[in-house]
Amino acid sequence: MEKNLTCFIRFSDRESVEQTINILKDQVVVKDVVIVGGDDTLAFPEGMNVSFLKSDNFASSATLKQMAAMAETPWVLVYSGLSGPPDPGKYSLNRMIQACRDTGAGMVYSDYYERRNNTVIPYPLIDYQEGSLRDDFNFGPVILYNGSAFRNACARMEREYKFAGLYDLRLKISQDHPLLHLPEYLYTVEETDKRKSGEKQHDYVDPRNRAVQIEMEFVCTDHLKEINAWLKPVFDKISFREEEFENEASVIIPVRNRVKTIGDAIASVLSQEAPFSFNLIVVDNHSTDGTTELIKSFAQNDKRLIHHIPDRKDLGIGGCWNEGIFHPECGKFSIQLDSDDLYIDNSVIVRIVDSFYSQQCAMVIGSYQMVNFDLEEIPPGLIDHSEWTPENGRNNALRINGLGAPRAFYTPVIRRIGIPDVSYGEDYAAGLAVSRSYQIGRIYESLYLCRRWEGNTDAALDIASVNAHNLYKDRIRTMELMARKKLIEETK
Repeated sequence: MEKNLTCFIRFSDRESVEQTINILKDQVVVKDVVIVGGDDTLAFPEGMNVSFLKSDNFASSATLKQMAAMAETPWVLVYSGLSGPPDPGKYSLNRMIQACRDTGAGMVYSDYYERRNNTVIPYPLIDYQEGSLRDDFNFGPVILYNGSAFRNACARMEREYKFAGLYDLRLKISQDHPLLHLPEYLYTVEETDKRKSGEKQHDYVDPRNRAVQIEMEFVCTDHLKEINAWLKPVFDKISFREEEFENEASVIIPVRNRVKTIGDAIASVLSQEAPFSFNLIVVDNHSTDGTTELIKSFAQNDKRLIHHIPDRKDLGIGGCWNEGIFHPECGKFSIQLDSDDLYIDNSVIVRIVDSFYSQQCAMVIGSYQMVNFDLEEIPPGLIDHSEWTPENGRNNALRINGLGAPRAFYTPVIRRIGIPDVSYGEDYAAGLAVSRSYQIGRIYESLYLCRRWEGNTDAALDIASVNAHNLYKDRIRTMELMARKKLIEETK
């Protein structure tokens, strides 16, 4: 069988790399092995063609260009793992090559097994689609590239990135070739990130990762321009006189079975001070744990609280939001508060409403402080989504996993758009749709305390749930890309 594959291995530690090389010697298609980083004192089996590439950053543009220059074979394999050698099946690499050749893919990735505490657990991945623009898409640590596609993409890299080279590579390849998910378990690796799902989801807005995020935004923006999906900073004008409203603002809280936290959330709204009328619409999604009775007790003492129980019993969070925004007593501005959380002081509603008028926008997004159940600050602290800029925010929004909170909408606009009846990503979908036509205003100071505790719906999701959430958000991005391309074409 022809040796037609060059393998690039990210240096982690001496023992792991030497084990990886020993494993690869049994893969008959491997022609060359290149250790990226480390030194040239490693031991390797006799007869193996092993070389070294000095690099300070595996994901940099400079490193990838060097890899492209060294890879003369039809196929290129990149192993980016840091937790020990991959353990591929005897014919796994052959299978990946076959799939890549037969489909014309520029890149192939597969499901794999993860070894956790001496237990092997299946780790399925999801299909790539045009809207899979987030830079943290999980391809697994073993990726096969069509060598020609790899080299051509590297040759087209005009910007020099320290952190975003692999992201740039993948998007450039996707412009000319499909990225193929092979739903077969072709290798085993050690578990690398043992955090729960709720502990990982804010990595991209951690201030410590700001330099990385700036590079990623450049990559995504260039890609959107290349595929004719980038929107110029030109927005539809907003008029706040479309309809007459009895109340200037309504806070909307969808809730189901949050008896431990809903009281704090309600109290934080009713304590707000404002020179205009506002109310609170609590959409109680048929709670069974005492939440309903607690809401009723608040409503008896304050007529501003509207306790709304939907007729339907099949609504998600988005469906409950629709119940709130289409309620006849909903105000001109619809302001979000989650049932786990509470506003940081008694001026939040005023600050949000003032921002609508001063920034002339159809949606306002604030910032929040991460806290534990006892309201003590926890890392990463303030989540302000400072990556948002008026000029490019709505384009960069296609790359990140959320737009921030609290969210508030000009009610006539959000009524026209509506909110998907799901319980994950509904706010993201609505925000993307708003941003397609209108400017989104921002408040970068903290407006509320976001409680992280074991009761959060996303605190500790299993891999199937994480995959379902990511697949849905990618689908939302794909739909939004289609809509933006259509809009751009129509306005030519």
